[in-house]
Amino acid sequence: MTVRDRRQAFVDNLYARERGTRSKNLKIVGESRQALARMRRMFSGTRQQAEAFEYVFPYDPPQAEQDTWLLVAGLFALNPQPPRSRKGRRSFGASMGELKAKTGSTADRRFTQLLARDRDALSHHLRQTVRLLASHDIPIDHHQLLDDLVVLLGENYRGDHAHQIRLNWARDYHVPARNGRSTEAVADNDNDDEEPEPGDAS
Repeated sequence: MTVRDRRQAFVDNLYARERGTRSKNLKIVGESRQALARMRRMFSGTRQQAEAFEYVFPYDPPQAEQDTWLLVAGLFALNPQPPRSRKGRRSFGASMGELKAKTGSTADRRFTQLLARDRDALSHHLRQTVRLLASHDIPIDHHQLLDDLVVLLGENYRGDHAHQIRLNWARDYHVPARNGRSTEAVADNDNDDEEPEPGDAS
């Protein structure tokens, strides 16, 4: 499997955990809720972070991306909502655009701060913002978020690709008519497969 395939399978399994909480099978419901709780606790400390390893490392993240995959697992657990549409990807800016429609200038301030954060501060600011989105029932495209954060938190976080990602977020935030579907993102993802059941790392 390519790295892109492994990212896809990893996030598909996160969404499968959310679906599991709505299963008619009580065992699956319990396992899914436990998994989400463990991933949420990863922000509490090193020992708690270790509890999330079993949901990340079976998908073999590249060493340079490990921390980012763990972060996305925790962010997902803070806001485990299914996407509203499977037609194309949407950036984090599109989710923030929904928040703007509900809260106005509060979202403007937070989004400007988010774009201005350097690599070291971005993770903390994302946690706060994801909690805010969850409180307003606004979903996030975690497939796209993982792809974007691999760049924004990577060695080339000041490069042209990172700059383009920030521009994509800003465009999707300020132009809600696009429904958050950046051209680059749509081109990359119109062939989603069926999502696996919880625990399926294949």
